[in-house]
Formats: sequence, structure tokens, C-alpha cells
Amino acid sequence: MKNSLNSMAALCVWIVCLTLTIVAPLVSAGTPDGGSIEALTGLKGKLNDAEGVFKVTFPRTDIKAAVAGVRMNPELGLTAWAAFTPAGDHTMVMGDIVLLESEVNPVMSVALDNGLDVTALHNHFLWDNPKVMFMHVGGMGNEEKLAGAVGKVFDKLRAIIRDKPKLPYTEID
Repeated sequence: MKNSLNSMAALCVWIVCLTLTIVAPLVSAGTPDGGSIEALTGLKGKLNDAEGVFKVTFPRTDIKAAVAGVRMNPELGLTAWAAFTPAGDHTMVMGDIVLLESEVNPVMSVALDNGLDVTALHNHFLWDNPKVMFMHVGGMGNEEKLAGAVGKVFDKLRAIIRDKPKLPYTEID
């Protein structure tokens, strides 16, 4: 019995040490540089002091979407965002980019070409018109590079909105 208690105690100590080894490098006393992130993304943001997260937002006021015939407000599901937080010596970014179907390929290409990971592409609604997609992006690294990459994603999105390209279609015989 004494041997099994000693083994359990040793296992507990090992688990605590392993947890601290993994978690300690991710904890950082700093906060993201909100001014730099705003300048590089071209978006206004807000710092959540309690969580050490700086979040920029991009309401899609240009999308006039309805879900099952009910008009959607940007504040109720049509706002793109990216959030930055320190992770040890690096910064982590995660975001959810609100896109129309025709915007997915060009915006995703910019994200990938600039080192962001695209971790999901899906929709949140059934019976939405037009179809609204949500592209999740993420990355870990230098704060300025990540903010610059996010800025290029939103620059591309703003250009698409401004230029209003023709929607692709297929003729059916």
C-alpha cells in the first residue's frame, strides 16, 4: 500500500511539473500593442484587460442578409473580428471573417499567402440569403507580422466590397 501511495504522489508531482512546463511559456505579463495592431489592420479595436486580448472588429454593414425572411443586423452575427493575445515570446491571433460566397476564394488566398492558418470555413445559418460564410483564421508568431497579415485580409475584403465584382454563375441548358 505504501509503495502505491508513493507511486501516486510521484505521478501527481510529475503531472504538476509537466503542466507547468507546458503552460508557463504560454503565460505572458505583457499586453498586445493596440495602437500598432489598429494601424496594421486598419481597424479599431478594444483591449480586454482581464484577459489580455486586443480585438479588432469589422461589421459587415454592406451585407443585407435575411435568415428565414428575418433581416440580420451586423451586431447579431455579421461582424468579422480578429483577437490578439501574448503567448510566451510570441503573439497568437484568432479571427472569424464574415464573407459572402464570392469572397471566400480571394480572401482565403490572401490569408494563406500571408502566413495565416485557415482553420475552418462554414456557415452559421440555415435559409440565409445571400449565403454568409465564416472563415476562421489563426496564427502564432511576431505580433507585427500577424497584424499585417490580418490587415491584408481585411484590405482584400474592403477592395472586393468597393469593386463589387460580378458573381460567378453557370448557364444551364
